[in-house]
Amino acid sequence: MREGSLEAPTRHPVDWQSDDFYHEQSLNHELERVFDICHGCRRCVSLCNSFPTLFDLVDESDTMEVDGVAKADYMKVVDQCYLCDLCYMTKCPYVPPHEWNVDFPHLMLRAKAVKFKQGKTPMGDKFLSSTDTLGKVTTLIPLVDVTVNAINKNAGARKLLSKHLGIHPDATLPEFRYNTARRRAKKLIQPRSAKATATTTGKVAVFTTCYGNYYKPEVVEDLIRVFQHNGIDVVMASKEVCCGMPKLELGDLDAVIKAGETNIPVLARLVDEGYDIVGPVPSCVLMFKQELPLLLPEDEQVKKVQKAMYDPFEYLMLRHKAGLLNTDFKTPLGDVSYQVACHLRVQNIGLKTRDVLNLVPGTEVHAIERCSGHDGTYAVRNEFRDAAVKIATPVARRVDQQNPQHLASDCPMAAQMVADVATLEVLPEHPMNLLRKAYGL
Repeated sequence: MREGSLEAPTRHPVDWQSDDFYHEQSLNHELERVFDICHGCRRCVSLCNSFPTLFDLVDESDTMEVDGVAKADYMKVVDQCYLCDLCYMTKCPYVPPHEWNVDFPHLMLRAKAVKFKQGKTPMGDKFLSSTDTLGKVTTLIPLVDVTVNAINKNAGARKLLSKHLGIHPDATLPEFRYNTARRRAKKLIQPRSAKATATTTGKVAVFTTCYGNYYKPEVVEDLIRVFQHNGIDVVMASKEVCCGMPKLELGDLDAVIKAGETNIPVLARLVDEGYDIVGPVPSCVLMFKQELPLLLPEDEQVKKVQKAMYDPFEYLMLRHKAGLLNTDFKTPLGDVSYQVACHLRVQNIGLKTRDVLNLVPGTEVHAIERCSGHDGTYAVRNEFRDAAVKIATPVARRVDQQNPQHLASDCPMAAQMVADVATLEVLPEHPMNLLRKAYGL
């Protein structure tokens, strides 16, 4: 047996349809096996709060080994995991094809799924993960979004949200927008004569994501403007629902599959029509690139969408390599502190956002490859807020030291979290906003 693995990691499909997957005794056996390996290694102690929680449980037990930890306490480790995937992709030496076959994130996913099946998931968590439903309700008619946003900023209302839904009073909540991305797109999209390359068709369908559609429509608007400015023919997916990532983090796998059953046929038809697909939020792109293919490994339509899915800056850099990116920039950006989102890092595409922004004259991008601590709903929940702030603090300190003109992250929630923790007063922005400014659009 070799210590660690020298080969590239491989991912096994998630066996979520088997009876054994939801068998609690079988789950605890696998948790104990993997926890014992983690205890003997401890390389991941600085990534998130799951590993310190595990190691504290071990060190404070009677045996100071995993066998001394009560099975009931295993869920304390699981609850701290927000499925960022960094331990698997950047730290663990025992991932497949190593014979120890450690996939910590998907083991945590299994434990969350068992918890959900047993009806032990708090109602507040279910509410917070229903991003698509919340967005639709609050943007259905004008002024509802304004009213809800005002309530979310009211101190009294925040106390009630904390008491009944577990939402921390200090957490910044995203604002709803009646003028959604899909409404804006109707006025923006104009046909272009697409020019294909060896790796891109030049025709792009935008999966807006519920976050991009209801909460940050300006990001999608800027994406459309920038892509069209670069001669890319842009359309919107005719129909979409949430990608399913919030429900995945909850362990509600049935909801993830149901979302896929709506999204995949629409996106697959667009691929058949010659379109590539982009999404403005890394977590949503990762859902189609990795999670759905591992949940539905035999589904040919899922594979088709997986191959056609791109991060926006990954796509622009591919166009640049083919000599088709417009580099006639009008406005320098100066110093940019750029937090690299976890779900972008694990796509293994490199720092394409940094590379594109660095093409702008008078711009220097300082990449910070550390977690923001936000991670979906983690940072807004009462029980995890302090841990989230602790995780975000090293990133915020780097931003304070750099004193940039701009703070950006491909994940809008991550950028907001860093801005909240940093002492420097700088507005969080999306890199696509910066690129649009650089073009003078």
